Amino acid sequence: MTDRPDLSRERALGGLVAGLDEVGRGPLAGPVVAAAVILPENLAPGLAAMLNDSKKLRPAAREAAYAALCASEAVIGIGAASVHDIVRLNILHASMLAMRRAFAKLAVTPNAALVDGNRAPSLPCTVQCVVGGDGKSLSIAAASIVAKVVRDRGMARLDRRYPGYGWADNAGYGTPAHLAALHRLGPCAHHRVGFAPIAALLAVPRQD
Repeated sequence: MTDRPDLSRERALGGLVAGLDEVGRGPLAGPVVAAAVILPENLAPGLAAMLNDSKKLRPAAREAAYAALCASEAVIGIGAASVHDIVRLNILHASMLAMRRAFAKLAVTPNAALVDGNRAPSLPCTVQCVVGGDGKSLSIAAASIVAKVVRDRGMARLDRRYPGYGWADNAGYGTPAHLAALHRLGPCAHHRVGFAPIAALLAVPRQD
């Protein structure tokens, strides 16, 4: 029994199989980002060894794996749901929207999709949910890496436009430093107003 992802689920489904994952359900700010990845038929062992659940990889390893995926023959689609989408739909449905958008960006249509978690978006192919899939399927692991790197880079860009919240370091998650900045600066346009800490701040007048 291996504790690393492999291609057994992709091979069982046959044909072209995309792995899908999203990043950013939990943060207090920023979009949720999803990726869909169809790995090359002849996946290089070196690339396979770089792929794992993005949460288990250090930032430098994620960046290296992302670069290797982009340089390979992998087919990659990236989608996002904005803060407006999250407020309008709720985070679950916004995550489904981001995954549908990522799937739609694929240059080829796969025969099947492996989706991380126990809920899947409506897609025009066979869909199989895999709980903990980013640690079991190489395609989902690849998608988790792509989504994580793309979202982290996006939050770093937003950090330059909205300094003070530390998004380049916390990616919008509710760290003590981020929460302290929220109390000091108040929320901005990229904060998720439906999330409890933001809603509480908006409900109570600030006392400077």
